[in-house]
Order: sequence, then structure tokens, then C-alpha cells
Amino acid sequence: MTAVQTAPPRKRKSSLKMGLVPYLFLLPNMAIFGLFTIWPAINGFNISMYSSSNGRTFRWEGAGNYQSILTDADFWGIVRNTVIYAFAFVLLSVVIGVVLAVLVDQQRRGRTFFRSVFFIPVLISPVVVGLVWNWMLERQGGLVNTFLGWFGIPEIPWLVDNNLATIVVIAVGVWMQVGFYMLILLAGLQSIDPSVYEAARVDGANRWRQFISLTFPLLQPSILVVVVLATIHGFQAFDYIYTLTGGGPVGATTLIVQYIYENGFVSPIRYGMASAGSVLLFCAIFALTIINWMVGRKREAA
Repeated sequence: MTAVQTAPPRKRKSSLKMGLVPYLFLLPNMAIFGLFTIWPAINGFNISMYSSSNGRTFRWEGAGNYQSILTDADFWGIVRNTVIYAFAFVLLSVVIGVVLAVLVDQQRRGRTFFRSVFFIPVLISPVVVGLVWNWMLERQGGLVNTFLGWFGIPEIPWLVDNNLATIVVIAVGVWMQVGFYMLILLAGLQSIDPSVYEAARVDGANRWRQFISLTFPLLQPSILVVVVLATIHGFQAFDYIYTLTGGGPVGATTLIVQYIYENGFVSPIRYGMASAGSVLLFCAIFALTIINWMVGRKREAA
């Protein structure tokens, strides 16, 4: 008969306490996250089921707010604007971010200076960015049109023409955020072992072949991170656009977050509609993030 050996009770209690210590350190952060993130999200979903015009008296609507939003033709126009903006924002952020990261990585002199120059727009308040670019792109008296006028180029309606305003909004958004994505991609570049490039040079590979066959595949995990973050930023863009164009002209640059803001804070105030719009936006971002992540993981595994 074999004797079963068990740990002494005092030792088991000690190991149990040691196992709980990490969770005790996490507890304050988890409490703050639950109080300021989880609880507002749950409460927002609850409010989306009610209608209220004064913020005090609420009436049960069930899925009525969602039905009103999804059957509103203006909402689908705003969704189209948001999808166009997010797609262009993500694409340009990745392409320009990779180009800047490669250039800065190869820069021997002034590397820190160029990193700072590209990152400075990230540090500026989005509201200030919108106001400054609005002043620079004014049709009459704006800095850009004044400069072009010196070369005989007529005034360009940057913020008045629908298509130009959309391009301007996308360009300013990319200019403001691409420095942040560049740093993520630069960190990915610098984590690549230099010996793989030395082996490629020995085999006669030129710089372009090295980029296609080595840099791009090895940089894919960082690109995936940038795609996920840029997708979230693209669908949440609002502040600088609101101060740059106000959503105009004729709603051409109105995105879904502005739709939520105007329902929740501009008369007539409709908290239920604003909350329902927020829930739909959350679902869209969550679904896209999961899809991006699954596609990226699948490519990594391949």
C-alpha cells in the first residue's frame, strides 16, 4: 500500500496567499476600470432603451431608438462618411507610417530630431489642430491660399467643396496621428535581427528585395497593431473635425461620433438616441477589431 503525501496545511495556506498577492495589486486598477469604464458602458446601454427630451423624465422605448436610427437615411449617409474616412485613414496611416519608420531607421544623422518632428502633431490638442488648419485653409485670407496666390494660383475652396473637405479632413487626421504609428513601426523595425540583412546582402539582395522579403514580413505584427489602433481612431474621429469643418459642407464631413454628440448635447437633446448610436459604434469597432486581429493571427500562423 502506497502512502499518499500531501503538503502540510501551513505550507498550503502560504502558497494560497502568495497566489492572491498579484490580484490584490490589480484590485485598485480593476476597481477604477470598472467604475469609469464598465459601469458607464452598462448604464449607456440601459439609457439606449429609453427616450428623454429633458434628461430627467425617461420613457421606456425598448429597441425603438435603434429602429429609429437604422431607418434614418441621414444616419446611413453619416455611416458612409465614417467608413470612407476610416478606410482612407487606416490605409494612409499604415503606408506613410511604414515609409517614415524606414526612413528614420536608416537616418544616421538627426534621427532624434526627425522622430520629434514627426511626433509633435500627436502632442497638440485636436481642438487646436482643427482651429489652426481652419485658419490656414480659409478660402479668403487663409495662409495656404495666400501662398498659392503668390504663384498666380486661384483660390481653392478647401473647406467649401464636399470632396475637397473630405480629403482635407483625412489628410489632417493622418498628419496628426502618423507620428504615433511611426514610433510603433520603428520599434518593430529595430527589433529585427541585423544578421538577416547581412545574410541577404551576401546573397545579393538589393534594398527593395530586402524590404519585400524581410522587412515587410517581419514587420507584420507591428503593422497589425497599427491597423487595429488606426481603425479605432478612424471610427472615433470627432474633435478636430468639429473645429475644422463643423461637419460641413452639407454634412460631407459629419462622422458618427458627431452624430452621437449632437443627439446627446445639442438641442433637442435625445439621450436615448445618443446612447443607441454609441452602442452601435461600439459593436462596429469591436467586430472590426476582432476581424483584424483574426486575419493578422492567421497570416502570422501561415
